[in-house]
Amino acid sequence: MTSSRQMTLELPGIDDGPDLASYRWILANISGGKDSMAMLDELDRQANAAGVPRDRIVCVHADLGRAEWEGTRELAAEHAAAFGLRFEVVARKGGDLIDRIEERGMFPDADNRWCTSDFKRGPVRTLMTRLVQESAKAGHTGRVRILNVMGIRAEESPARRKLLAFTHEGAWTCPCDACVPRRAKAEKYKARKQPVPKGVGPGWGASNTLRHVDVWYPVHAWSELDVWAAVEVSGRRKHPAYLAGMPRLSCMFCVLASKSALVLSAQLNPEPAARLARIEKKIGHRFRNDLSMAEIIAEAERSPRVDAVACWQG
Repeated sequence: MTSSRQMTLELPGIDDGPDLASYRWILANISGGKDSMAMLDELDRQANAAGVPRDRIVCVHADLGRAEWEGTRELAAEHAAAFGLRFEVVARKGGDLIDRIEERGMFPDADNRWCTSDFKRGPVRTLMTRLVQESAKAGHTGRVRILNVMGIRAEESPARRKLLAFTHEGAWTCPCDACVPRRAKAEKYKARKQPVPKGVGPGWGASNTLRHVDVWYPVHAWSELDVWAAVEVSGRRKHPAYLAGMPRLSCMFCVLASKSALVLSAQLNPEPAARLARIEKKIGHRFRNDLSMAEIIAEAERSPRVDAVACWQG
């Protein structure tokens, strides 16, 4: 079922979405932010219409530790509880995102977003493995169907605009009818010792021999105004960062954020900003090529409270 909320955008395709009742597990990725709030609303509406049992839906929050805004994890749990849904928290083993920055001696950037792969995608896939094991213990036979649901929207960036709202998370070990021929085609290039062209192979998604994973973005075509309207109608609590002027709830200091957002965050979170500045100095790697954390703090200290924050893409 496609939402009536559609933006006027050149999207790669609007389809009727997944058959929700066909999945053993529906995994709702929630951050505590506005987009995941709207996503959870839309998922709940469509799951109810499809007659999906509540115990098949699991909310998951990828905990980034000290990099997150205070209270984010608790708010995500509150949002899941509002729907009576199971809530799971996943995190990378071996320290939080701040620790990892110091260990690697570098900050992530737009071209190397290891923060997403290491702290979100990887830990969520670990939960998928656990859910498959739960299904096996409950007597399920064969591959387990999982729908991975996120609040990604096309309006957020050109890259996200190119995404399909519903697609299969293909992988080299996935035995499905879509992945097998794509793998065979890619193997021909490898046999000739040629690089596999982008888009030819089955991909590096979460599917494997034990699980079939599809991904769905229920609010992909929604505008920001649509999202805020849904949030207001829901009556559920918003994170205080929005009330303070932040347009998005990502890390306190996301490397993709606008300068004005970073300065406001430094004004609101002086101690976490100072911690990152100390790490920046210690590892000899700037927060961003065009902007150091020391420069962000300096501007935050000499400027009045930021009241106009530019949003950012990514």
